[in-house]
Amino acid sequence: MAAIKKVFVCTECGTQAPKWVGKCPACYAWNTYVEEVVQRPDLTEQRKESWQGNEKPADSKPILFDEVQAGTTYRTPLADPELNRVLGGGLVPGSLILLGGQPGIGKSTLLLQITMSLPDKVLYVSGEESEEQIKMRADRLGLRNAQSYIHTETNVVKVLQAALALKPMLVIIDSIQTMHSPHLEATPGSVSQIRETAAELQRFAKTYNIPVIIIGHITKDGQIAGPKLLEHVVDVVLQFEGDQHYSYRVLRVLKNRFGSTDELGIYEMQAQGMRPVSNPSEMLISQRDDSLSGSAIAATLEGQRPILIETQALVSKSFYGTPQRSTTGFDQRRLHMLLAVLEKRSGLPFGTNDVFLNITGGIRIEDPASDLAVVAAMMSSLLNRPIDPGVCFSAEVGLTGEIRAVPRVEQRIAEAARLGFKYIYVSRYSLKGLSERPAIRVLGIDSVEMLYRDLFT
Repeated sequence: MAAIKKVFVCTECGTQAPKWVGKCPACYAWNTYVEEVVQRPDLTEQRKESWQGNEKPADSKPILFDEVQAGTTYRTPLADPELNRVLGGGLVPGSLILLGGQPGIGKSTLLLQITMSLPDKVLYVSGEESEEQIKMRADRLGLRNAQSYIHTETNVVKVLQAALALKPMLVIIDSIQTMHSPHLEATPGSVSQIRETAAELQRFAKTYNIPVIIIGHITKDGQIAGPKLLEHVVDVVLQFEGDQHYSYRVLRVLKNRFGSTDELGIYEMQAQGMRPVSNPSEMLISQRDDSLSGSAIAATLEGQRPILIETQALVSKSFYGTPQRSTTGFDQRRLHMLLAVLEKRSGLPFGTNDVFLNITGGIRIEDPASDLAVVAAMMSSLLNRPIDPGVCFSAEVGLTGEIRAVPRVEQRIAEAARLGFKYIYVSRYSLKGLSERPAIRVLGIDSVEMLYRDLFT
């Protein structure tokens, strides 16, 4: 009898080795090799049988580039405008989409809403919940659709056989870590099982032109669990983010073969499920108290959409030898850089004070245009002088204290004007590119010293 074939696989990058090694030669990660059973000898004949049965796809052949008919990709629009924006206009037939996020962030709820909103047949496959649990959630959310099917199965061959018989317009897999192939001995969720089931789902989607959405778990570092091959195989990678203590959720695009990766969708978790937020700026700045210091509004860009976000700073006297530096929703290393610039260029005594910075709404921003609002909020808190509620900021701060221009400043200015702001501080170099006179006064500055003089002297 032939021996069982086993290999050692890196859980980070998927590289295989005949024996265990401490450091992966491909991704240089330590202690990531695990033993996997590749194939059982008694399943060699069973592997020849496919979920396709007697139905075989037509063989493809190479053709010339000039013979390819290039046209507009047909998309199926969804009832969710935020998901439509993220996907680039809707679902592309035959696409394979991976949705990742923290436990309890709302991945299953969002896809259940999508399932119930489509007019044609949809197959919702769950390996984590029973039919009763899914039906209870749908009833709690007030969702109902006579064309939606539930299938609680973890065998990928049986799942695809059911999908092939049903021929739905969309297949949802919840989740890829629970699926397994009977051709492998490895446990569900292992590297080899994820690789095998993802390949089968990709072959089904491309062969029968049916889009498939896969839910993926994430690791403690926030990365999608499984080998990197999983992200390479799929066409679209979406990341669902948000603080569980807040109601807002952000859907980001990490990869999109059919559209831009700069888009994002914003949702609000409610009792009725995920509600798309069409105007996040008004919600993120609606709870301001204009009489308090340490608050400033930043005109940022999240993807392709301008958003106005409130930044709050608290500067207080330090009672310890080393002042504290704490941030929520903002890069702490960038905060240290901005404090060093203010200490050096403006002479403000931040070195003896604790500094706490918070981005309201549980949103995390990485746009450098928020630098100027952060600097203004920290100055306001240090001096205990509030900023005019009709003022917002949009510029980057350099190491020499200069105010640098940011891209697409006209969209930021237009969003601020639409929300009723009277003034916006930008870089002096951004004034040259303004095509028309906006309905808001644009103030150009070139240094943090000039900002301090304009606001507080």
